[in-house]
Amino acid sequence: MSENVAKEGSKVSVEYTGTLDDGEKFDTSEGREPLVFTIDEKQVVKGFNDAVKGMKVGEEKEFKLEPKDAYGDQNPQLIQEVPIDKLPENVEAKVGMVLALKGPDGKQYGARIIELGEKTFKIDLNHPLAGKNLTFKIKVVKVE
Repeated sequence: MSENVAKEGSKVSVEYTGTLDDGEKFDTSEGREPLVFTIDEKQVVKGFNDAVKGMKVGEEKEFKLEPKDAYGDQNPQLIQEVPIDKLPENVEAKVGMVLALKGPDGKQYGARIIELGEKTFKIDLNHPLAGKNLTFKIKVVKVE
């Protein structure tokens, strides 16, 4: 029966709902397929991975992650001021809008516009959940 316990290398399926300190729901598997990942393969944030480890099929849990175990703290160096002429043409920029940028490594990153000026605008390259405490309610539905 031990194969039903999530451990290193196990492929697990988890139903979850994630909320912020103010109760706002930021993500859920409700109405979708469960989240599937392999324990200890860095496919989810460390705190989530560690919380699922040792759980059995059908087991439910609620836990809170501090930023260090989730998306890290806000990094002020990831907030940058950019000349307004760097905005893509035909884009009506608004605060809160997310621009897709390509990094030097070729990966795509989301940059949220946090301020618009006449000659410049500011973007935030931090993960939207950086610096936030995250609470998860989870249920393990499958362990392979």
